[in-house]
Amino acid sequence: MTVETTEDALLGGRVKFTQPKSGYRAAIDPVLLAAAVNAKGNKKILDVGIGAGAAALCLAARLPKIQIAGIEIQEELAKLARHNAEINEFSERIEVTHADVLFPPKNLAPGTFDHVMTNPPFVEHSRGRGSPNSSKALANFESSVPLEIWIKFCLSMLRRKGTLTMIHRADRMHEVLTALAGQAGEAIVYPLWPGPDKKPSKRFLISCRKGVRTPMLLSTGLILHQADGSYTASADKILRDGETLDLSETVSAFDQ
Repeated sequence: MTVETTEDALLGGRVKFTQPKSGYRAAIDPVLLAAAVNAKGNKKILDVGIGAGAAALCLAARLPKIQIAGIEIQEELAKLARHNAEINEFSERIEVTHADVLFPPKNLAPGTFDHVMTNPPFVEHSRGRGSPNSSKALANFESSVPLEIWIKFCLSMLRRKGTLTMIHRADRMHEVLTALAGQAGEAIVYPLWPGPDKKPSKRFLISCRKGVRTPMLLSTGLILHQADGSYTASADKILRDGETLDLSETVSAFDQ
């Protein structure tokens, strides 16, 4: 089946991005995720649930020497991710495999990646009603892979002291931290605040290192929007200009 697509752009037009016209469409989450990956040089990165490749493309645009592997359960999205890598001339640095994390392909060897990044399905399978669009439902709702198993897979792919970076819903933070307990440390939890009106954070980024026991840091986070709905200057530098998002920064979130 051929998926109807739209031609879009990321990072202020620096990255060409083809994605499904209906169903799951990338918003700012994968862009923020990619910005939060603190990688240097020719490191090996794994994108778990790569989708159409938004996060991988943004990361490849920012870091010209890294190698990215991606795994995606939806075949049509995996094809789009390969297409997007090609049209951005990243094919030699982004390799996408159509596979399930429960049955990982042999070309993805455990313990071999310096960084893993992931934007997993946000909603528990038992909660809420899924979208009538099967692709969107699979992207948003856990299917056969609970969050704990998803995180376990991510950690298994990392070398010792490698870094896992994830974006998820704030109301599932306790599940994320429980899954990481005893397996990874030096965690930085970074809230994403919707605006300056002190509404609660609905999303958070987290970065941690496998096999490290350093205590967790709760960062001040980032305010995404101004009162008029436009992006804050700090958010715009990340989303449009492709700047790195340093999760360890402790400047006041309300000074942005």
